[in-house]
Amino acid sequence: MDQSKPTTPQESKLHFLDYWRIIRIRKTVILAVFLLVVITATLVTFILTEQYSSKTRIKIERDQPDITGLTGQASPLGYDPFFIQTEFEVIQSELILEKVIKDLDLTHKWGKAMTGGTLTTDEAMMLLRRNMDLHPVRNTSLIEITVWSENAKEAANIANAIAETYKDYRRTQRQAASIRGIEALEAGFKEQAVKIKEKQQEVEKLRSDLNIPDMFASENSPTMLMTAESLRKFETLRIESQAEYVRQDTLLAKLKKLTPEELAQAIPTAAQDPLLSSLLEQLTMAEQRLVVARKDYGPEHVEVLKLGDQVKDLNSKIKKRVDGILLGLEAKVASLKEGLENLQREVETAKQLDIAEAKKSRPYFEAKRELDEMQRFRQVLNAKIYSERTDVNLPSLGVVEIVDKAKPSMRPDKPKKTLNIALGVVIGLVVGIGLAFFIEYLDTSVKTIDDVERALGAPVLGVIPQNVGVLLEEGIESPHAEAYRVLRTNLLFSRKDDKLNTVAVVSAGAGEGKSTTVFNLAAVFAQSGSRVLVVDSDLRRPTLHKLLKVSNSIGLTNLLLRQNRLEEVVQRTNLPLLDFMPSGKLPSSSLGILSSAQMKELITELKQHYDFVFFDSPPVMGVSDASILASEVDMTVQVIQYRRYPQPMNIRAKQMIEKVGGNLMGIVLNNINMSQDESYYYYSGYYHDYYSRNEDQEPAPSKNQDGKPPGDQAKLEIKKKY
Repeated sequence: MDQSKPTTPQESKLHFLDYWRIIRIRKTVILAVFLLVVITATLVTFILTEQYSSKTRIKIERDQPDITGLTGQASPLGYDPFFIQTEFEVIQSELILEKVIKDLDLTHKWGKAMTGGTLTTDEAMMLLRRNMDLHPVRNTSLIEITVWSENAKEAANIANAIAETYKDYRRTQRQAASIRGIEALEAGFKEQAVKIKEKQQEVEKLRSDLNIPDMFASENSPTMLMTAESLRKFETLRIESQAEYVRQDTLLAKLKKLTPEELAQAIPTAAQDPLLSSLLEQLTMAEQRLVVARKDYGPEHVEVLKLGDQVKDLNSKIKKRVDGILLGLEAKVASLKEGLENLQREVETAKQLDIAEAKKSRPYFEAKRELDEMQRFRQVLNAKIYSERTDVNLPSLGVVEIVDKAKPSMRPDKPKKTLNIALGVVIGLVVGIGLAFFIEYLDTSVKTIDDVERALGAPVLGVIPQNVGVLLEEGIESPHAEAYRVLRTNLLFSRKDDKLNTVAVVSAGAGEGKSTTVFNLAAVFAQSGSRVLVVDSDLRRPTLHKLLKVSNSIGLTNLLLRQNRLEEVVQRTNLPLLDFMPSGKLPSSSLGILSSAQMKELITELKQHYDFVFFDSPPVMGVSDASILASEVDMTVQVIQYRRYPQPMNIRAKQMIEKVGGNLMGIVLNNINMSQDESYYYYSGYYHDYYSRNEDQEPAPSKNQDGKPPGDQAKLEIKKKY
């Protein structure tokens, strides 16, 4: 069978109306959470005890005197991000709060009011910390200390006591720290004086033992015998000598590799010897004359022999001269090498002498440097002690200053009823909407047409509203019928061949409205003038006979088992041109009857007698009957109930249909709640409004073609279409 493959739609972004749709659907959850939070916030607000607040402000600075110290300049006070936070912790520490509790006798006052006895210090401190708050004033060095209490005067007294106690603590701590610092400096100064005396004795002993001259004793490091300038000159000479030696040695090595003839030609250029050059010129001229004489007189002529002897003599002289030049080069290379080695030895000897002298005198100079450093450190300690003794007596009242004292409040500050209720309203809405969206996120069922087309890649042929009954009972002109007419139209236009007239209606799971959909769709086809048969092929849990209120004693199974004929199992309905075939009783030994050859022959026979044949089937995910039926009929329609089963289950059902070769035409979305989900209003709202005008009109009762009541078991005459 030709299978239609619809184009997968592009994924669309969420619109504001999609969010509004979720809010409308989950409005019960949102409203319940909202009311719960608001009522809880209101009750807690009115139950809480009224408390008064009192606030004092203090200005804090880092420890420094009110006037500059002995050095004439104040200590640098850069930005310290940890200073304010540190002082926060100090203010609410046990050191401050314990003194406040003791001065105000809060253990007795609060204990008498709460338990009629006395609180411990830890209990009173816990209550005080819970009823106080510290807050910095932005871009200033001010700190606000706020205290809450059921008594307005008590709140003011506690806030002022905290500020005063902290102020006294800072002043006392600064003076104590300065005195401890001076004592430590004086102890260090005495200890340093003893160390300096011992070091001086050590320096004098080293000078005597190492025999350091008076001219070097005042220096802080040993004097070198070889100056840096002399060392640079020697190094320059050594580099030049080494370069010349390498050049001459390389030249000599290359000349030794040449043949005598090549040496005679190369040495004049390399060594530039005038005598050798003259001999070479003479040899060249003699050879030229010899060549001319041989041509003119012949090889045995006296003149030729004389010139030959002259050439040999010149070659002998040239060879001797070349050997002499090579010997000279060898002597020169040896001389350069020896001079270079002597120069290196002199430089190395001078270095070793300097190193030995420095090594010998190093202990003395190191001890002398340590002595100088100790003396300078003693001077610094002495100056610091004198400065601190002067600064400790300078006034420092501006380190902590109380800017605003706390005063009793005229009205309670807690609880803030309006604010608490307003926050309850806001939090209730936020939590309710958030919970609604979270529940919607966890719900993976089919919700919109876009969900179907994006996940299943199949078109939506129709959208069926909620609470749809059997059209034969509601009347074929009921408002719900228009949804099935739309489904019929889309199904007809989706098929590629007019001869495709057998349709199986399947679903992934039970309870998705598959049986109602197949029967109402068949009724709409019959109303349009087509001869239609509905076959209840759900052999596991047949339900169509219950909708029509007819017997299910004989039907499809009896026909397939050759127990009855076609005319005996087909029943008429109240709607003309619409026939019904029940499922019949299924023997336990015939579970695979739908995949038999008789079923295929029956489908072929029914195609000849009816314009359209509709088959109801069991759930695809439950049994294999639906998959088998989908592979035998011309077209398959999958019903998906709105917000019932997860999308993966519906996707798996579609894959099972396609795997057996079924021709899936599209999807039918069933049981849509039009009142909650306004995005589906356009599919049925217009027709509902139109037909609601005629709700008072009762449809005329329909009759069978033969005038018999519906469900009559009389035999029918089954005629072919052609």
